[in-house]
Amino acid sequence: MDDKPKYKISEAAKILGISVHTMRMYEREGLIVPYKKSTNQRLFSDKDIERLRCIRNAINEEKISIEGIKRIFSLIPCWAIVKCSLKNFEYCSALKEANRPCWTFKHENNFCAEKDCRECEVYNIFNDCEPIKTKLVELTFMNSIKVKEEEIK
Repeated sequence: MDDKPKYKISEAAKILGISVHTMRMYEREGLIVPYKKSTNQRLFSDKDIERLRCIRNAINEEKISIEGIKRIFSLIPCWAIVKCSLKNFEYCSALKEANRPCWTFKHENNFCAEKDCRECEVYNIFNDCEPIKTKLVELTFMNSIKVKEEEIK
């Protein structure tokens, strides 16, 4: 799937059959991180469109509220995925709060400070419409295997 930002917000909204206001609300709520040009114009890629389709599906089909989606995203074990050190835990607001995803925090003095959240593996985990529960189980299972492997070494 193409990750090149190419759709203006109005074009992306039209593709999805939603309003520009709804697109902006999803951004404000931290569900989507659009690419921003130097002029602050938002652009969306095919990958972003698919992510938004997944979010719309979770809202409309699975009956999960925006607040619920944010809390689910906040449960992603970001520290394990990006392999944070224990020192980084001290400065990580995402670990201290459980109500919004890690990419919505201003990262200072930690591993993610210089990272672009749009490019981060943690943000991109839910870019396909695999059921949320399946994905969280997979992440938890993969993390527990890594921990066991580390214990064996």
